[in-house]
Amino acid sequence: MTDIEINRSVKARPIQDVADQLGIQANELFPYGKLKAKVSLDVLERLHAAPLGKYVLVTAINPTPLGEGKTTTSIGLAMGLSRLGHRTAVTLRQPSLGPVFGIKGGGTGGGRAQVLPMEDINLHLTGDAHAVSASHNLLSAFVDNHLFHGNKLQVDLNRITWPRTLGVSDRALRQISLGEGAAGRRGQFVITEASEVMAMLALASSQADLRHRLGQILVGFTVDGKPVRAEEFGCAGSMAVLLREALLPNLVQTLEGTPAFVHTGPFGNIAHGNCSILSDAIALRCADYVVTEAGFGSDLGAEKFFNIKCRLSGIKPAAAVVVATLRALKLHGGGGTVKVGATLPVGLTGPNQEALVKGFANLEQHIANVKAHGVPVVVAVNAFVDDSVAELEWVRKRAREVGALDAAVSTHWADGGKGAEELAKTVVRATETTSMFKHLYDVGWPIKKKIHTIATQMYGASAVSFDAQAERDIEVVQQLRLDQLPICMAKTPLSLSHDPGLKGRPSEFTLPIKEVRILAGAGFLTAVCSGIQLMPGLPKNPAGERIGIDPGTGEIVGLS
Repeated sequence: MTDIEINRSVKARPIQDVADQLGIQANELFPYGKLKAKVSLDVLERLHAAPLGKYVLVTAINPTPLGEGKTTTSIGLAMGLSRLGHRTAVTLRQPSLGPVFGIKGGGTGGGRAQVLPMEDINLHLTGDAHAVSASHNLLSAFVDNHLFHGNKLQVDLNRITWPRTLGVSDRALRQISLGEGAAGRRGQFVITEASEVMAMLALASSQADLRHRLGQILVGFTVDGKPVRAEEFGCAGSMAVLLREALLPNLVQTLEGTPAFVHTGPFGNIAHGNCSILSDAIALRCADYVVTEAGFGSDLGAEKFFNIKCRLSGIKPAAAVVVATLRALKLHGGGGTVKVGATLPVGLTGPNQEALVKGFANLEQHIANVKAHGVPVVVAVNAFVDDSVAELEWVRKRAREVGALDAAVSTHWADGGKGAEELAKTVVRATETTSMFKHLYDVGWPIKKKIHTIATQMYGASAVSFDAQAERDIEVVQQLRLDQLPICMAKTPLSLSHDPGLKGRPSEFTLPIKEVRILAGAGFLTAVCSGIQLMPGLPKNPAGERIGIDPGTGEIVGLS
């Protein structure tokens, strides 16, 4: 059966029954049909004194272009914990239309480890991403309208930094011309998941906090170099109105009925890569264990989870899971390459101890990355049907030798929650140890020192170089006294380095920083590595070519 067929085959529970598991009351639920609902922030007020559940992060090694099952592991682990009798919730990012119609396909899990209804979640869910696009582009329209009507603020047309946004991958919009003739100017689009508005939605703690953040957006500069913020264009209130319902977390369920929050979707490679603080806050007051995932590997999503999300929320993780697969480890060991749509080489799928041993260095770095934040580490080996039992056991043993508290093989894709029970037991034991959580850097450090610390400790770089544009950007940040913000790194997820071709655990490389973007509303600075685009492109054969509607049944086909 395909993923979509498995998803449809499950008799889902009414969404109120799912909410009941968490003690969420009927008046705190705003249903969108029978299987999904928004959750009122009133829950937080009612349960403000409730003890927090144990917070478990799921991250991963550097994946292949196909992904390596971090989302399925998050879902499987939550179902495994539920099977052990623990009141559990999982919090996930909302899938992006970019990957859905692009390379990776949907983001609702796979096999027997999925959230449902997968068609709704992968496409529109409750419309949050569209609300982000509308809010973002409203500001863009107000800016250009201001210029058309005389430019009272004296905005410098060459120093407008606010882009436009679109929810699908379209490389033709990376650089565009706006307007005609002498009145025209250069502009660009970023994908919605890289929008500062999406970041703010994910990091806001309340409606009032979101409204304040929207007003703080840095749009550009005047001709005499003064900053111009969204508040000055008079539309921050309207932007907040468009996001009013989008701020409320979305409640759905796994295939086995475990509550799941799917809310906000910032990319892990070009944004901060985590679901909303509000969804985690509600889940932690309603469940004994909350499993959350961060985008891509520990070098990206997890680092930002620890140093941006946890810093802002004040919530401390009890344990972290690093997901690995044999094929990804062998990829990092030179066992072959992965091309989307092509058959995987036997060097990755078959026994290959030499490549496995060599590629294990990548996992070792990711274990070290988590431990650098003082958090107990469990390794989850996401097993495929034909994986060598001996190789799986070797990875488990070796993971413990290099610092993981424990390691477990998980077969959740094939067996659902039952296949993740052993992993769940190891995670419970990990949360019972003492977490000495700490941030990697002090926000008061100089910008270059913060970037250098991330590059050397998380990536293994020996040095960092700054392009002329990045140097100018840092100077501006310092002038605006925004240099005490945390750093959000934008780089490839396919390598610990900035170069997707450098596999394993590269060393003695210099990390090049192309520019530093100010996201004052979100509350962080984005350091963009050379080669990174904030608007992705589609592959030669996009996943969207396979998606359609069956004329006989009217059902969606080809979505995975």
